[in-house]
Amino acid sequence: MADSLNSAADVTVRPARGPEEHGALAAVWRSAVEATHDFLAPEDVDHYEARLLGDYLPAHPVHVAAGPDGRPLGFIGLDGAHVNMLFVDAAVRGRGIGGLMLAWAAERHPVLTLDVNEQNPQAIAFYRRKGFVQTGRSPLDDEGRPFPILHMRRDAAPE
Repeated sequence: MADSLNSAADVTVRPARGPEEHGALAAVWRSAVEATHDFLAPEDVDHYEARLLGDYLPAHPVHVAAGPDGRPLGFIGLDGAHVNMLFVDAAVRGRGIGGLMLAWAAERHPVLTLDVNEQNPQAIAFYRRKGFVQTGRSPLDDEGRPFPILHMRRDAAPE
């Protein structure tokens, strides 16, 4: 499926289907993290995946970027105008799916904020291309682990 996807035009953003879809979302997450988070040790990846399944997915509104067959290719989690999560399956990176999900979020919240790992230069570059600017930095993540976080914001485009 992922190899047959031509562009984000073949993708729709829809609400996640609840707990029955959490396993598929975790697979997307792991694919994305393994492709971009080389600063995490395998035990860190396992730890954060458990948090994703136990804490994040059940507690946050999540929307899925679904391919023509309905399967998740990526997902975004919002807390109001704050992007808590944005992950795209590594097999379809670079095809506009992340940008599609950010555009979907911006239609609902013209001003968006997010946090990104400082050690993930690919994500930082992506967000900068999408108009985000750094507004702050935390030396530790939200669990007090030594993974610095950049705080970013994108204001509404001028009319």
